[in-house]
Amino acid sequence: MTIRVLVVEDDPVAADAHALYVGRVPGFVVVGVAHSRAEAVRALERAEVDLLLLDLYLPDGHGLHLVRSLRAAGHSTDVIAVTSARDLAIVREGVALGVVQYVLKPFTFATLRDRLGRYAEFRAAAGEASGQEEVDRALSALRAPRNATTLPKGLSAPTLEAVTRTLRDSGEGLTATEAAAAVGISRITARRYLEHLVTAGRAVRSPQYGQIGRPELQYRWVSARR
Repeated sequence: MTIRVLVVEDDPVAADAHALYVGRVPGFVVVGVAHSRAEAVRALERAEVDLLLLDLYLPDGHGLHLVRSLRAAGHSTDVIAVTSARDLAIVREGVALGVVQYVLKPFTFATLRDRLGRYAEFRAAAGEASGQEEVDRALSALRAPRNATTLPKGLSAPTLEAVTRTLRDSGEGLTATEAAAAVGISRITARRYLEHLVTAGRAVRSPQYGQIGRPELQYRWVSARR
């Protein structure tokens, strides 16, 4: 199902860039671009919107004020905040209002693609959870990879992001050899990152049979839809 996005950003250049980024992510379509709170309200009245990509500093009011008014009016549209604000009090307020993710400026296409992918995975979870583990797995889809300061020694956040994205997009799974070739790293390095994802509960591994010699481990991304 296509996720319809409204980009709300007062800087025209940034707004165009954000809309371009969103349009490059499969499963997402930009249904409008607004440069102010008032324009966003009008856009929401004209089009069906599933997700706001929302700058918090708008010329006619704070982005969270827009979210608060939408909630008061009964709008359940999800929000990803795109901002340079690092005030954790604002982050807490946003979470209370239903902001599902924060993306700090400046950011790359890869960063936004990762956040949108996680949001899509979370949104796709449907039905009744079988237990706590499935609820936790659905919620974990929204969490970004741990940054370099909390990764095990020798692992880097950019490489982890690349391996994560490659594994998530692989569908049926990958071996360490296949992941290494796709990312451009050694097989041993790829296996360390894949094992880290297994430990973090974001991947599972199983032996791949059918070849001469020892079976090679195949890694598969754990989707929230499982």
